[in-house]
Amino acid sequence: MTLSRWTTKLCRPVALVALVSLCACSPAVIDETLAGGDGEYDKPVLDALPAMGKDDSVSGVLGPPEESSSSDTQVWATPNRWTDRDTPAAREAGIAWDEHSGLDWNGKYSLWIVAMNKIPRDNGHGNTFELTTPWGLRLPAPALECAETSVFLRVTFASWYGLPFYISAWTPTGSWHFGHFGIWTDHGPVPNFPTFGTRYEDFSDLQLDEDLENWPVDSKLAKRKISERGDDLNPWLGENAYAGAYFDRIFLNKRTGHFMVYILTYTGSMHLASSTNTFNLVPRALREGDTLLKRWKKKGIGHTMVVKTVNVMPDGEHLEVEIMSGSMPRRQPVWDSSSKSKHSFLHSATGGEGQSSDGHSYAELGGGIKRWRVAVVDHGRWRNVVADNDAPFYIPSDDLDAISARPTQFGELLVQLTAQQKIDMLVVLIESKRAHLREYPASCSARIAREDAFDELAEVLRQESGMDRAAVDAQHRKLEDYVFAELLYEQSRTCCWNSSTNAMYNIIMELNQEIQDAAEASEECVSPTVFKMVDGDYLVFWQHALDEGLGDMWNPWSEDEECPQASSVLTDIEVVRDWTPFCPIP
Repeated sequence: MTLSRWTTKLCRPVALVALVSLCACSPAVIDETLAGGDGEYDKPVLDALPAMGKDDSVSGVLGPPEESSSSDTQVWATPNRWTDRDTPAAREAGIAWDEHSGLDWNGKYSLWIVAMNKIPRDNGHGNTFELTTPWGLRLPAPALECAETSVFLRVTFASWYGLPFYISAWTPTGSWHFGHFGIWTDHGPVPNFPTFGTRYEDFSDLQLDEDLENWPVDSKLAKRKISERGDDLNPWLGENAYAGAYFDRIFLNKRTGHFMVYILTYTGSMHLASSTNTFNLVPRALREGDTLLKRWKKKGIGHTMVVKTVNVMPDGEHLEVEIMSGSMPRRQPVWDSSSKSKHSFLHSATGGEGQSSDGHSYAELGGGIKRWRVAVVDHGRWRNVVADNDAPFYIPSDDLDAISARPTQFGELLVQLTAQQKIDMLVVLIESKRAHLREYPASCSARIAREDAFDELAEVLRQESGMDRAAVDAQHRKLEDYVFAELLYEQSRTCCWNSSTNAMYNIIMELNQEIQDAAEASEECVSPTVFKMVDGDYLVFWQHALDEGLGDMWNPWSEDEECPQASSVLTDIEVVRDWTPFCPIP
């Protein structure tokens, strides 16, 4: 089988510290305190470009010069354009479309997302997608954070099909652009990053055996990690198979694999929220491959979901939609049901009405449904623009009324659930958040989402059967819900800690079960010991671990994401919710 490169037959301070460490195992690292961005679970994530506001337009902002694409830093060549429909390359059959499809490359990208099958996740909990490559190879999805999932899919497709792509980020010295041309400022290559075109191999013209037995291996790429924590491990792929090993399996162009480590390291959800890289989309234009963002504060991380399927209902008026998302720490992306997906579209943090806890309206935080801009050359410079056929569906980022109206519009557009379907969905959602806490007991986002779901469940049951909150909690709450009570994110150091483990969960619950067993024996009611920081530590749980000979299983607290409260908080603050206390109030 002969494959040409593009043809597929199968389917703060003023200056930055110098970049250091270009080893095979991890990307270049910059001093996070000088980068101007938001350190995110040990990633030196850069900031997003300043908000465009009224300057947001379909034409976007200028990027690096056109000659960046022919420099030594080039990762992949770009003979094709996203709008192509009738060029020789566009007329060919591909990974998920027939010959002479008449589709542009954005339409083909959506078909590729649709075509990926649903398979069980490696850990047995829920489903994920099966990645398909142009060479007929099928692989389970890799372990990724949520924003990484969206970026990974778009970069992968653009590289395979020779399409221009870049993401713009911001540093105290100006813009950095990560794309097919490598890593550039507005004027030239960023010093000390690799010259991908000369440093790494591109085997795209290799004549492959039908069984792919002669697939080339880049041993340095195969050893690379996105994170030294190792949560990008793909154990089903083999021993010590981290992200680099996965990239080595799907890219003949090894330059793309190495570049992928860098773009996933330095970019995050704030760059997908930025109107320089994506644009706000009207709900009815939704299609596969679009990105749904939750943003609950001005700076820092959010949650990113990729639209997996969009089905038009028989009435032609409503849609059934499913989304998928990675998480932090990394995991194989979870493919959600349509009912659970709808719940995400209606959430106020997806650019809806109201204000976040830091006093900003949700609509101005960059959340909601987004679509990738496309890179074009304009007067000798690259520019990320809204494609012409997408222009009718574009919402400027300063049209806060139109942005905040979208969750309500999705409520009318997406298929309506019966009361029982809502109840079933919310019960499943609550259990899924418990499952996440069993793996990462410090997760505050899971605690918040669980309690949001409990509030909705209580309201549905009140309307349908007249149940009061006490009856709902008596029927549906478990001991662990009280142990992992909701904490106020901005005033709790536990919320910055992403490296808690299942072994720690077991220690926490074992202690609480012993407390409950003793209380029951003495016919008393004793409230659970909430897992939170008290006086700067978790002493009661740490002591129990030592008493049980499990001290080596308890991880010390670490600042795994931006944590301004770390300088002032000694005791976490519990959120006051309208729930039934574990013990009757005297």
